[in-house]
Amino acid sequence: MYKNKAENGTNNICGTKIKQLRKSLPQKTSQRKLADMLTLQGLDLDKNAIQRIESGERYVTDIELKIIARTFHISCDELLQDEE
Repeated sequence: MYKNKAENGTNNICGTKIKQLRKSLPQKTSQRKLADMLTLQGLDLDKNAIQRIESGERYVTDIELKIIARTFHISCDELLQDEE
């Protein structure tokens, strides 16, 4: 049987980290502002997609993961690290 969900039952393992990174930015960054930042990087996501990613309701493609990591100036591996 294939496993398509993270151990906690969500559809991605990077959503929590993305939310933490967004909230730790120096200026207050809303989900809409993050979506705008990603659009400037060539990734067309809206505020609702960001919300669904952060809550684990939406899968994240490898292309999206790469652009999100680049936007936060971190590696893809850092987005995929398990929280201890």
